[in-house]
Amino acid sequence: MDSRGVTEQPTSYERPEAGVDPAEPRGALARSSAPRATSTRPSGGGAALPAQARTGETPSTPGTTAPSGPSEEPPVIVGNGPEHAQPSVAEPDAHRPRPAPEAIPPQPGAEQPPASAERRTGQGVQPGRPTPMRRDGDRLRFVGAATRRIARGIDLDEIVMGLCRATVPTFSDAILVYLRDPLPVGDERPTGPVVLRLRRTDRIPEERDTEGFLPPAPPADPAELSGLSAVTAELCEVRPGGALAEVLRGVRPVFADAPAARAALPELLGEEGESIIPDGQRAILAPLRGRRRVIGAAVFLRRPERLAFEPDDLLVAAQLATHSALGIDKAVLYGREAYIADELQRTMLPETLPRPTGVRLASRYLPAAETARVGGDWYDAIPLPGSRVALVVGDVMGHSMTSAAIMGQLRTTAQTLAGLDLPPQEVLHHLDEQAQRLGTDRMATCLYAVYDPVAHRITIANAGHPPPVLLHLGGHAEVLRVPAGAPIGVGGVDFEAVELDAPAGATLLLYTDGLVESRLRDVWTGIEQLREKLAATAQLTGPDHPPPLEALCDDVLDMLGPGDRDDDIALLAARFDGIAPSDVAYWHLDPEDAAPGRARRLARGALSGWGMEELTDSVELLVSEIVTNAVRYASRPVTLRLLRTDVLRCEVGDDVPQLPRLRQARATDEDGRGLYLVNRLARRWGATRLSTGKVVWFELNRGSDAG
Repeated sequence: MDSRGVTEQPTSYERPEAGVDPAEPRGALARSSAPRATSTRPSGGGAALPAQARTGETPSTPGTTAPSGPSEEPPVIVGNGPEHAQPSVAEPDAHRPRPAPEAIPPQPGAEQPPASAERRTGQGVQPGRPTPMRRDGDRLRFVGAATRRIARGIDLDEIVMGLCRATVPTFSDAILVYLRDPLPVGDERPTGPVVLRLRRTDRIPEERDTEGFLPPAPPADPAELSGLSAVTAELCEVRPGGALAEVLRGVRPVFADAPAARAALPELLGEEGESIIPDGQRAILAPLRGRRRVIGAAVFLRRPERLAFEPDDLLVAAQLATHSALGIDKAVLYGREAYIADELQRTMLPETLPRPTGVRLASRYLPAAETARVGGDWYDAIPLPGSRVALVVGDVMGHSMTSAAIMGQLRTTAQTLAGLDLPPQEVLHHLDEQAQRLGTDRMATCLYAVYDPVAHRITIANAGHPPPVLLHLGGHAEVLRVPAGAPIGVGGVDFEAVELDAPAGATLLLYTDGLVESRLRDVWTGIEQLREKLAATAQLTGPDHPPPLEALCDDVLDMLGPGDRDDDIALLAARFDGIAPSDVAYWHLDPEDAAPGRARRLARGALSGWGMEELTDSVELLVSEIVTNAVRYASRPVTLRLLRTDVLRCEVGDDVPQLPRLRQARATDEDGRGLYLVNRLARRWGATRLSTGKVVWFELNRGSDAG
């Protein structure tokens, strides 16, 4: 049996089959090539299709016979289908129409139009025809179907579109939806005048048949609802005490021919918008009231040739407006919550990574889902004194805003502890104490590592976190043996640090468990897959060239397959370049009066050996000032170190914890000008407190006498 089916859409219209005379009922919806078994057709004239449940037409009722013209045809039964009814396949004994949608129930005793007027020309029924929703039960079923469609939306555009698609063409021929700009959120009290913006319009299209099956629609006139957005104002400021403000304050829908609406519509639609309002009760102005205030308005329009609205249709419009307004309120609150969550997560993670000397960094962060972007995973890179850098990655339990807030507190604590230059195990110990102060169930894992580019060493302490993976220059990837330790928040446990080699060209990968653990694999299987992925990626670039850092991060994330995204993922990759011993000069100076002079001579010799004599005068002056301040209060030897990288960096360390303070010396003062000179001549400078004292440092651009 050859059959064809057509899918019904809310605003679609049935078309006859191609190549068949439109007067023939065979070309309307479905056609069967098999002979008719139980019914015969008289030869005198074609019978029209039973009326479909569409705007401006009268559907049939189950158990009733639909007369269709002079010729006699067996009765066709039309039942109530779901809101999106699928067409049934034509059977050999009858040409079945599609079931009537739930939105327009059939009516008993409805007279069917003749075949010539019954076809879908898009012009609607003539005045005097019974309306599709004459009974209260019909309206209830329509409102139920329409509100279900509106409730499907989760964001603002989906809800507004659901309102338009549910009402056009079933309830009205066109709709205009205005919303406040900006939309108020929650309890906040809007400031400034109330402004309504035209958010969306929808109407029955003029050309419903693009393939030439149906007669063309009549030419549009000013009342034909075409070009709604062209003749209506996009913005409307509601004047306090005006007619529109009174209608919105009344909340209830009103007909356009009511005195209040007749004065309010020109204010809403603009000077030219009044021309689209048909005469009679063919337009309804319905305010949209949310939970606390009016947030917009909707205008329902019907064509002049269509039956006018009835008083009971005001109740339908009120239901549609209420459900839409509450849905819009929900969408606005959801959007604000998602915005707050995104902002919270964005501010909790570093915007950019630092560029410390001797190491290159790259990072990635992936939330567990687009609809829940907040989580407790974080990463950080913190510059430390002596050109060192602290690498941190952690994971707080949970995926809520509370987890993100706890993560932010722990990250801030870790940054503060790193500024004190504490050993990694001490940092984890203080983080554990901080987590216990935050609450009883504040659990997190964390890995804290400190890389020294001069010594080419890295010190790592772990608190229940997955171990890092080190990719060597030759392509060998190894999982570092780091004591696991207990998670942060357990309390009463010690943390152990290990010191390992960090050869130049190697890459250290820190990550959270979301990268290696999922419902499909355990954590150790995932770690082994990660190690193999890194080794395979390194083979592509050869043994002498490490893979590009950014591309390496992307390749690592490519190992995730469907079902592997059960948790947030934080990834931090560090490429160790190091600082060559030939670019480092280091001395110890006894705290005596001759120390500044000796420091000047040592610095001059180092600059001469590096071919940087043009910086000699500036370096001697600044080194002399800083060393003089150090030996004045120090009780142990003072350290002096010069580093040659893309800049020249000088570091002076002593055992005094008090940090120097920049101040403007008076004309009568004999001292206090050293840091002023450093601030004027150096490119950058700073002072950092250590566990054994402090370090004062400055940087100069290479090839320049001043910063």
